[in-house]
Amino acid sequence: MPETLLIDNGSSRPESTLALRALARSLGDLSGRLVHPVSLLHADRIAAHTVGGQPADTLEPWLRRALAAGRRDFLLVPLWFGPSRALTEFIPTLALELKRDYGPLRLRCARELCPLPGGELRLVDILFDHLRATAAAQGCPLRRLILVDHGSPRPEVTAVRNWLAAKLRDRLGPDMQLYEAAMERRAGVDYDFNGERLEGVLQHLAAADPTSPVILPLLFLSPGHHAGPGGDLAAICGRVQSAVPGFRVYPTQVVGTHPALIEILAERMARRP
Repeated sequence: MPETLLIDNGSSRPESTLALRALARSLGDLSGRLVHPVSLLHADRIAAHTVGGQPADTLEPWLRRALAAGRRDFLLVPLWFGPSRALTEFIPTLALELKRDYGPLRLRCARELCPLPGGELRLVDILFDHLRATAAAQGCPLRRLILVDHGSPRPEVTAVRNWLAAKLRDRLGPDMQLYEAAMERRAGVDYDFNGERLEGVLQHLAAADPTSPVILPLLFLSPGHHAGPGGDLAAICGRVQSAVPGFRVYPTQVVGTHPALIEILAERMARRP
């Protein structure tokens, strides 16, 4: 039986590690196996006292400790929507380095959350549930929406957001205005596939109709630097709302708060390569 790691990109924010640990516990309860919460990077900068006194783990040090203790079989369950460079480059390169240093080992990675071309319709269900919950809580219509993600220099990752947006449009019907945006994108025409940054899309919608609210379905898994309390996303929404009196923006919950995510992860774990 391999050691099972639930792995995310990592954040220096404590709430991100706490969310990862909660997901790992839930996945372990559902699967009946021990699931280790481990981040790729960044989480080792978090002060231990802010995450219950137990330092956050990052991937390379965790694997080196396990290999030094004689463990040789590992399964990574990734918390990425698409084929990011973490999955296609960083982890394969790390595996080669570890084999060089420790000898034979098995380091396998389950599929990402929304592998194209087939996609994952349960993610559409999650986004739709969060949209309805936010609209009900705020008492506003589902009319103007922006599906926002982190942004990626890889077209294959942005294609996942495009696929989910298309499926959401089908679900919501022709009267809905669903836009897409990224929190980050690199400059230049080579990265136009990312679309516009969130702030620009919000400014455009606020200028066009400041009286109709906008709901943001968040294509984020945990409350990190962008989607967490007091993060970049909240700051952007605050700036645009302050500049246009009466304009309101309502972000949804992140995907990682929905119980259906655990079912998707458990299936990925069961269908490991």
